[in-house]
Amino acid sequence: MNFVRNLTLRQLQIFVVAARHLSYARAAEELHLTPPAVSMQLKQLEDNVGLPLFERMGRGVALTGAGELLVHHALRILGEIKDAEASLQALAGAESGQLSVGLVSTAKYFMPRLLAKFAQAHPGVEVQFTVGNREALLQKLQDNAIDLAVMGRTPVEIDAHAEPMASHPYVLIGPAEHPLRAARRFDLHELRRETFLLREEGSGSRRVAEEMFKNHLFTPARTISMGSNETIKQAVMAGMGIALISLHTLPLELKTGVISVLDVLGTPVERTWYVVHMNAKRLLPAGVKFREFLLDEAAPALGAEFDAYLPRPAAGGTPVLQSAALQQ
Repeated sequence: MNFVRNLTLRQLQIFVVAARHLSYARAAEELHLTPPAVSMQLKQLEDNVGLPLFERMGRGVALTGAGELLVHHALRILGEIKDAEASLQALAGAESGQLSVGLVSTAKYFMPRLLAKFAQAHPGVEVQFTVGNREALLQKLQDNAIDLAVMGRTPVEIDAHAEPMASHPYVLIGPAEHPLRAARRFDLHELRRETFLLREEGSGSRRVAEEMFKNHLFTPARTISMGSNETIKQAVMAGMGIALISLHTLPLELKTGVISVLDVLGTPVERTWYVVHMNAKRLLPAGVKFREFLLDEAAPALGAEFDAYLPRPAAGGTPVLQSAALQQ
């Protein structure tokens, strides 16, 4: 199979976008092309490869095995070309170029503000970000599809460099009128009759909650799994239950008082935000500046916005039970 001589970068660009959307129409919309033009380019690519890259699945399309294989190589090729372009710009002394940043879903609540602040200080740098789960971001790092990632656990699965960026506290939240909203430093077992709202199996937030249950020798009376932080927050506000959730997902709810932070012993559960890049990745000036910006600015910015809402130990370190519900 010798298709390289007939391969074009435009075909690879169109293929990557179509593989991301799994829709020729949506790919055409993003690329400002017509669907027939996208279809023609992909047909030529399949002819060059000698294998089908997409297959029809009802009204949509899915990648074939050959398509799954090619998309990773295509991302790496396009990533290398982007790096080459940025390197040449750096040699010219221009503070410009593109920067791709991947975020786990929990980070999307605060990272856009930091990205905007960086963009104001460095207007010549075009910052793009994508949101995905941990596994997707690890794959994008390996594929050189993103330069940096922000996530809540060090990626031991890949050969990457992770630096602590900021504290990442998890807190227990309940509805605004929860009976224990005024209690101070009470035991988790006081919530033994509550329904706990958890993220789906395999998520980082669920892992944190399950570790907390284990450390407190605690078994919830009932749990309900939900697929997003937004769904959990709405369910808590509706009185369906309580949840252990990242404090950084609650900027609006805390300011408006529609959710209460429960002051449970052992909370906040401290975790850490990390900024990550592949060890083999040579960060260009824009990437180096953004990494340094996050290491310098993220912790103070998050602290200024959220620290006032953190549960605080009672004076002298002695638990104080101020709720009548705890005296019964």
